[in-house]
Amino acid sequence: MKTYVPRKKDIHHNWFVVDAEGMVLGRLATQVAHILAGKHKASYVPFLDCGDSVIVINAAKVEMTGRKLEQKVYRHHTGYLGHLKEVKAKRLLAQRPERIIEHAVRGMLPKNKMGRQMIKKLRVYAGPNHNHQAQRPVELKF
Repeated sequence: MKTYVPRKKDIHHNWFVVDAEGMVLGRLATQVAHILAGKHKASYVPFLDCGDSVIVINAAKVEMTGRKLEQKVYRHHTGYLGHLKEVKAKRLLAQRPERIIEHAVRGMLPKNKMGRQMIKKLRVYAGPNHNHQAQRPVELKF
């Protein structure tokens, strides 16, 4: 018996809209990463990009459990000596809510070329509006 490997012309990429309002950040990120990787499809293979594009709306209304809003810290380095920047989750959620979801999903994708290709298919918006109506996205309920 031969192993089925889909060709590039057999892989179809769809668009999905996910509403983050009232959802817990980690649970939302795992489901979005699952769709970006294409693991929800029967034709999934780990070495090809067969995932779909995901639009996340209402990122500003995502929830965190426990005391993560006060205690969780997001760090990044600017590249200059001594410039390690730290931002608490509460402040980041108020200023750039898209970054929280992007960071969580990126951590759940592979750390290689394939993962960098998958994260490009994620679009996150703080409010309920997005400008991807032309792609005719399907709304997902988790």
